[in-house]
Amino acid sequence: MAPSSIFLMVLVSLLILCATTIESKQATAYFPRSAAYSSQEQAAKTLKHTKIPYKTNYFPQILDHFTFLPESSKIFYQKYLINSKYWHKGAPIFVYTGNEGDIEWFANNTGFMLDIAPKFHALLVFIEHRYYGKSKPFGEDSYKSAKTLGYLTSQQALADYALLIRSLKQNLSSEASPVVVFGGSYGGMLAAWFRLKYPHIAIGALASSAPILQFDNITPWSSFYDAVSQDYKDVSLSCYEVIKGSWDELFSLSTNATSLPQLSKTFKTCKNLESVYTVRNWLMSAFIYTAMVNYPTAANFMKPLPAYPVKEMCRIIDGFPAGTPKLLRTFAAASLYYNYSRTEKCFDIGSSHTDTHGLHGWDWQACTEMVMPMTCSNESMFPPFSFSYKEFEEDCLKNYGVKPRSHWITTEFGGSRIDQVLKRFASNIIFSNGMQDPWSRGSVLRNISESVVALVTKKGAHHLDFRSATKEDPEWVTMQRKQEVQIIQKWIEQYHRDISSDADSEI
Repeated sequence: MAPSSIFLMVLVSLLILCATTIESKQATAYFPRSAAYSSQEQAAKTLKHTKIPYKTNYFPQILDHFTFLPESSKIFYQKYLINSKYWHKGAPIFVYTGNEGDIEWFANNTGFMLDIAPKFHALLVFIEHRYYGKSKPFGEDSYKSAKTLGYLTSQQALADYALLIRSLKQNLSSEASPVVVFGGSYGGMLAAWFRLKYPHIAIGALASSAPILQFDNITPWSSFYDAVSQDYKDVSLSCYEVIKGSWDELFSLSTNATSLPQLSKTFKTCKNLESVYTVRNWLMSAFIYTAMVNYPTAANFMKPLPAYPVKEMCRIIDGFPAGTPKLLRTFAAASLYYNYSRTEKCFDIGSSHTDTHGLHGWDWQACTEMVMPMTCSNESMFPPFSFSYKEFEEDCLKNYGVKPRSHWITTEFGGSRIDQVLKRFASNIIFSNGMQDPWSRGSVLRNISESVVALVTKKGAHHLDFRSATKEDPEWVTMQRKQEVQIIQKWIEQYHRDISSDADSEI
């Protein structure tokens, strides 16, 4: 547990792009979210007819926590969801640190918290990230310019959460309630950083699929796409080779003026294609997002998909007769992702879509502080490409008139030599990952200390542990969740022991 991406995954390119523009070879950081705007629309329709067990509230949040300029005290209303069914005064408060999108979407896909609430008698709170969903400081003008977007930072978001949590505890007359923060993907990064920045507010954090090391040169730039490729190679070497070889077939069509109409017909597009690069992006999106959500059970996180969808894609590719064009085979596999429900009559490849989840803010975050360099190596099954800080800066200046602070995240939160740093002062953080998730390569995969631990599963996918438990879950998923519950239980017990000890010493 995303849950953009980013991490959102999540965060916003309409597709998993290998380009800032269609012809560019530079990758854009993104986090798990609906894979394309079509899947966002699918999720929006699902949520519209899904009643989630939370009450909606709004908190009067201030615009700028870090300056005292006249405009800093402007108020906007931040959305949060709350479930108090199992809670009583003094019991724990579990807070989800919202990602880059509508908070209902994340609440709907984080059933783990609802599953464990009865055991802990926990109050559940899901806080929407500023500038996403309904929590926009300037309403519909929030994305208007750099002047209005300038307050969209991870530090402001963390301060939002801190202020809201303190106010909530005061209003509930339950300031002694221990708080544990949860988050997946970008939200997981925020949860880990929240514990580091606000240890007096949260006693611990569960950060699922949180790529906090995907910055600077900490993690190899090619690791994400190499990991995606390995997922397919592990299932079938021939499947991997077909996908890898399909790009040459696709790009060879770009020199033929009559090829696009035929390609439009082959790919069953709703409108005629204007470039082979839109097909490239469409195919890459399917393969990358399917790897991320390669869950062991059927799921509908981004799209309706069967259990182990990577295996199903490779089964489709390997099932064609020898000599079938590779491009046709990859199209058939990608159709599993886009049309497993068999409801689509045509595909909106390259079309613009409505931002139904309020995700546009991620483009700004990626152009300011969330700079995650990515490349495709020759070992990847995707077309190779490089990353240039200079070209990235030029794109951001063109789009927003701002220069990225490419190394700000590691300055603000750290990252380099994280094992040496966190073992000196950090405590009570769980980094959970599944190695099928390509974002896992940028996360913490080894225990740092007795209380800063990594729970890693070989077959897990993107914040799988945050999903609702089902009877079909394999034992290793169940065990991972049990470990998380046991660790959180220890944090809470230690907190109460400390409170009792402090009270005794005052007598």
